[in-house]
Amino acid sequence: MHSWSIARRFFAGQLIFVLCLTAGVAWAMYEDAERQQYAESTGRMHAISSTLANDPYVIAAVQTEDPSKALQPYARTIMDETRADFVTIMAPDRTRFTHRNRAEIGGDYIGSTSQALSGKTYTETYTGTLGPSVRTIAPVLDDNGEVIAMVSSGVTIANVSEALQEQLPFLILTAAGTLALGSLVSWWISRRLQRLTLGQGPENLSQMYVFYDSVLHSVREGMVLVNASGELVLYNDQAAALLNLPPSGRDHSTPVADLTLPPSLRELLLSGRRAGDELHLTNDRVLVVNQEPAIPPGNPRAPRNSMGTVTTLRDHTEIQELTGELQSMRTVTDALKAQTHEHSNRLHTIVSLIGLGRSDDAAEFAAADLQQSQQLTDNVVGSVDEPYLAALLVGKAAQANERGIRLEINSDSGLGIETLNPGDLVTIMGNLLDNAFDAVAAVDDPLITVSISAAGPQLQIRVWNNGTGLDMDRIERIFDLGFSTKSTDGRGIGLALVRQACNRLGGEVKAQNYDDGALFSVRLPRTAGPDNAAPARNALPVTGEGSV
Repeated sequence: MHSWSIARRFFAGQLIFVLCLTAGVAWAMYEDAERQQYAESTGRMHAISSTLANDPYVIAAVQTEDPSKALQPYARTIMDETRADFVTIMAPDRTRFTHRNRAEIGGDYIGSTSQALSGKTYTETYTGTLGPSVRTIAPVLDDNGEVIAMVSSGVTIANVSEALQEQLPFLILTAAGTLALGSLVSWWISRRLQRLTLGQGPENLSQMYVFYDSVLHSVREGMVLVNASGELVLYNDQAAALLNLPPSGRDHSTPVADLTLPPSLRELLLSGRRAGDELHLTNDRVLVVNQEPAIPPGNPRAPRNSMGTVTTLRDHTEIQELTGELQSMRTVTDALKAQTHEHSNRLHTIVSLIGLGRSDDAAEFAAADLQQSQQLTDNVVGSVDEPYLAALLVGKAAQANERGIRLEINSDSGLGIETLNPGDLVTIMGNLLDNAFDAVAAVDDPLITVSISAAGPQLQIRVWNNGTGLDMDRIERIFDLGFSTKSTDGRGIGLALVRQACNRLGGEVKAQNYDDGALFSVRLPRTAGPDNAAPARNALPVTGEGSV
């Protein structure tokens, strides 16, 4: 029995319970029928004896010289009509005037008479000449109240039992019906329990719960369980941290629609569809999400058989930071390559001028080149007091020069943005410039202007390009994760990261068509809160690769 499933144990226990209940009900019904039969017999005998004791005919007959002659036929008629086994009318000294068996007339009545002689009607169970019987004896009184005779009527126990036996088929059918119905209901419940528990025993379920709960809270990925009704029924500590949920997910179910989640992630959890390595953005994280329907073993792998979904969440923020760092390094590398190429050409020019004996021209050319390169660096570094942002702009300027793009940078001095997270600033500027580079790739005279200014308590960043502009029908979607106007895989994340970084800093980003091009405007508070404060200066900058 230790290996039995919960359903089988329930069915066995329920069946034993139904058997015991049926036996108890049947016995109670039998006992009640027996009491009712005895009560009915007692009442009927009491009525017969009392009626005859007060019958004027009987009162007159017992005072004649031969009472038996008048009373025996009358008693016989009463016995036949009332189905009494005997009606005995007797003298006060127990001498019988009537009897079922005529041979017993004149003999002594067998039974109690003291109660009747004292003027009371009395019922008892007694063994007489016909065997054990239920009988009632009543006094016959004259006009003076004296007992002049007694009347006893009764029915034998055998006849009472025979009447009771007639009810047994009904009792048996009732018990059998109760047993069959109870067994059928128990079987149906056990079948349903078998499906719900997947045929497992209580020990297995207890062990599985302990193991699965331990796994749920020990894995480093976030895990979320949503039932078929769209309610969040369970999640681990990692999921709570990633989605800003309460610490414990075991107390009650919460509708997913009521949770504060990104719209894309809420839609995924409510859809119940499969998902593989989908990227979803929260206010401060990049999440890689996988989702599978929770389908019981043995059922077809179809969504309609799903009991809900199991969703795993991986924090992709650190990987995205590494990707951003790699992109920043690529930007610097490309700038160095461009500078190396330019300096190589210019060095050859200087060497050739010197070889031709034109030393003055060579010195003038070298001084002009140095002044031009240093002027861009000095302008950027002097106006942008955030070193990471300044380094990014210098690298992007060299990259633009290599691509033949005019990049104009205008920045106010003393921006006062030291408290802002440099990683978020680099994410915003780097992705906006990458997007602008792609936008002007097919333009004959590509131009990008960057404006960084302080407007009261706000920092304003404007990046304009003279590309083809934005599609007004889809301009509201360009900041959505995965949306791109290009078909190249991996696009559609850069501007989404820009909006995420702006949200982290408490600002906003907007896009519009402006002067035959596209303008991206960013507004940020120059003083960051404690959650968005700048880290130590050895922190790594963050950018994301991609564009619309």
